[in-house]
Formats: sequence, structure tokens, C-alpha cells
Amino acid sequence: MTASRIVALGHYQPPKVLTNDDLAKLVDTDDEWIRSRVGVRTRHIAVDETLVDLATEAAQKALANSGLHAQQIDLVVVATCTAVERSPNTAAAVSARLGVPSPAAYDINTVCSGFSYALATADHAIRAGAATRALVIGAERMSDTIDWTDRSTCVIFGDGAGAAVVEAVPDEQSGIGPVLWGSEPDKGDAVVITGWDPTISQVGQTVFRWATTKIAPLARETCLKAGIEPSELKGFVAHQANLRIIDAIANKLGAPNAVIARDVVDSGNTSAASIPLALSKLVERGELVSGDPVLLFGFGGGLAYAGQVVRCP
Repeated sequence: MTASRIVALGHYQPPKVLTNDDLAKLVDTDDEWIRSRVGVRTRHIAVDETLVDLATEAAQKALANSGLHAQQIDLVVVATCTAVERSPNTAAAVSARLGVPSPAAYDINTVCSGFSYALATADHAIRAGAATRALVIGAERMSDTIDWTDRSTCVIFGDGAGAAVVEAVPDEQSGIGPVLWGSEPDKGDAVVITGWDPTISQVGQTVFRWATTKIAPLARETCLKAGIEPSELKGFVAHQANLRIIDAIANKLGAPNAVIARDVVDSGNTSAASIPLALSKLVERGELVSGDPVLLFGFGGGLAYAGQVVRCP
């Protein structure tokens, strides 16, 4: 039997940092208002860099950390909801930049849960024998979708990318647990990005109530599918939607020994990029070490969700 594991991670954020004080010059807001409601202090904003640039930078770092070469990759999956070009897709464009010779390459758009969806499909492809080594990337240029006059949304989002190199291993060495995924499409219009000149809008209270009541039980169920108790987790990396949401889920999860990712404070909500971005930082800083069981759980637009327990590279 064949399974898969994450062998390396990488992340990238554009150099321009937008602080809460900077935003106070654009809209009627201030640092205290923003931090008390969403917990964000700063966010990174792409100026001259495209979505493909962000994704490629993160992928290059993941590849460098893995010790592998682009020529050894046979599957590239990019999770994003902010791609501008319809064709070639982002995965194909990144593959060309990296010099991946002939990969299967596709994009996934389940918005904020995108990375967990992408990781699951890569794991499934490897288990089925359709791939041996994959690059799984979450990348977003959320600043393209922001109405900078709307203080309810412009304070939340940022740009960035995170990537994982995933490879086939014997089943007993599996490092990616079963995915739990689903959605509540009847509430899908609670978060929308519409138009050819896209603008994001959301019904904040609907999303908040859904996330703080529904996600913790699903997260515990994900642990059950992986054969692990929440108390055994060493890390919990949720979609970095909002600090209040993250803390509420973490408190209900029952994982007292887990490092809780709170990258939203410094990066804002980066949608599909938020989970790999936060996970890569925790590993880079040594807050999580090789073999640590970590619960990843994405949720948001759709309203879609997906999660799995992984072992740190």
C-alpha cells in the first residue's frame, strides 16, 4: 500500500506591510477597533508581484527545503480564489517558472479551505498511483478583491503563499491522515467574490456563528478519522480567518498540548494561503518539530470546509 507525507514546507509574503495605522488614513477605523474585532495588526500587500510570483516563491523555498529538484515533481496543485488568468491556470504557470517538465497541473477553488482540499487530492492521487511527488500550494492576492473604502473587509485580508512538497511513502509511514470535507452550500452567499473586477463581501455575523459553532465538532471528527485524540495534537493550524474565531475553535477542540497558529495577527486573512503559510512559519521557528501531529482545518467561502491530521516534516 502507498501513502504520502509532507517532506518540506515553504512560504512567501510580499515585502510591503500595511499597518492598522496605515488603514486609519484610508477609512474610518483605528488600531484598537481592528484588533478587538478581528485581531489583525499588520498584513502584507503585493504591489508589483502577481499571484504566480507569490506561488512560485513559496514553491521554490519548499523545493529547496526538500532537497528535491523541480524535475522530480509530477503533480502541481494550486489552491486559490484570486487567479486572474483563466488559462493557463496558476499551477501550469508556476510549473513553467519552476521548470517542472510534464506535470499534472490544476487549480482548486474552495476559497479558504482550498489548501486542505488540494492536499487531500494530492494525497489521493499518490495513493492511487497517479503521482509520486507533488507540489501543493496555497496562494492568494486578496488585495485584488478588496474595496479599500469598506472598513468591514479592507482591514481583514492580506497577500501571501505557502507550499508543501508531498511524496509517496509506504503506508506504515503515512504522514497525511484521512480528509474530512464538506460544505453548507445553502449558506454559500455569506462570503462572495463577484464580477470581472472582483470585490469581496461577506455577512460577517453569519460566518462567525457558523465557524464558532460548527467547526470544532468537525475538527474533533477529523482527529477521530486519523485515530488520534485532540489531546495528543502538538499543533492546530486553522484557517486564519479572525483571531476571535481561531481562539473560540481552539478552546472547544480540547487540545491543551497543541501550539495554536495565530499568524492572522501579522498576516491577516490570506484565504487558501493561510494554512500552509502559518504551518511553514511554525516549523521554521522550531515551534513544531519533525513527526509532530498537527491538525489542519480550513473553512470559509462556500461555506466549504476540509481538514486532516498531518505529521510535520
